[in-house]
Amino acid sequence: MRVAIALDIPFLFFDFEREYKKGVVDMMIAEYRIGRTPNPDVLCNKEIKFGAFWKKAKEMGADFIATGHYWSGEKDQSYFLWTLIKKDLAHIIFPVGNLKKSEVRKLARQFHLPVSEKKDSQGICFIGNISMDEFLSHFASGKSGSVFNTKGEIIGTHRGTIFYTIGERHGFEIKKKKPEDGAFYVLSKDMKTNTLTVSNKEPEIISLSPTKIIVKDVNWITEATPPLNCLARIRYRGEKIPVIVKHSVFNNVTVEFRKPVRGLSLGQSIVFYLPAEASAKAGDGEICLGGGVMDKILR
Repeated sequence: MRVAIALDIPFLFFDFEREYKKGVVDMMIAEYRIGRTPNPDVLCNKEIKFGAFWKKAKEMGADFIATGHYWSGEKDQSYFLWTLIKKDLAHIIFPVGNLKKSEVRKLARQFHLPVSEKKDSQGICFIGNISMDEFLSHFASGKSGSVFNTKGEIIGTHRGTIFYTIGERHGFEIKKKKPEDGAFYVLSKDMKTNTLTVSNKEPEIISLSPTKIIVKDVNWITEATPPLNCLARIRYRGEKIPVIVKHSVFNNVTVEFRKPVRGLSLGQSIVFYLPAEASAKAGDGEICLGGGVMDKILR
């Protein structure tokens, strides 16, 4: 709104609270309650920004909608856009897509925009700068439980399994901890028994880390078809790692990692990329091929 005022352009406000509650919040809470970790930003882009908002824009006669997502460098936000299809991309403009955040700030200062020094957004999409634990506490009550080591021994307590993700190392108390012990990481959680299993031993963490998963709700932005050797990202700003995508069944695929992956949380998005060297003939960098939701671990 402040930018619209500064540029003297019309600013309209639309209330999509009902659509957001149904398409994002309800689905997100349902996933957390069964022990999974969803991506609310992915849901928000699909259901609201490129769903309800685009529908409203079309009704008003718009041919395109513009979004501030970045497609380059460390701020690459293509991880949140894997649900888009070619039909969507035909009416979306990414005006800062190829720019670095520093370049956008420089332009904002040049044109005296009031948000030029605004801090990067860290909050949940459309909700604000609050922690996920605080948000979840309004919809699901946590119940304290036991923390186990890999031998099945109780070594601590936690405040409720719903508040933890795989790979997390904070928020639970280890009572049997020696001064020389390093950080403990969540290896698994059981919603029925309300327990966490943790470890601080690298061999245990690696041995219990998956190398093969089933991915559901797969959407290919390009014409990619398994079997496929490509790169994958399992979390925003995470390292892109080599994978083999195979065994396509309906909208599900099997993904094999070259080595065990630590901290993989079911319910999160996995996004696939064609390496820059593989697309060099077209003069492109890395290409986002599509993505899906990590659904099951295969042993």
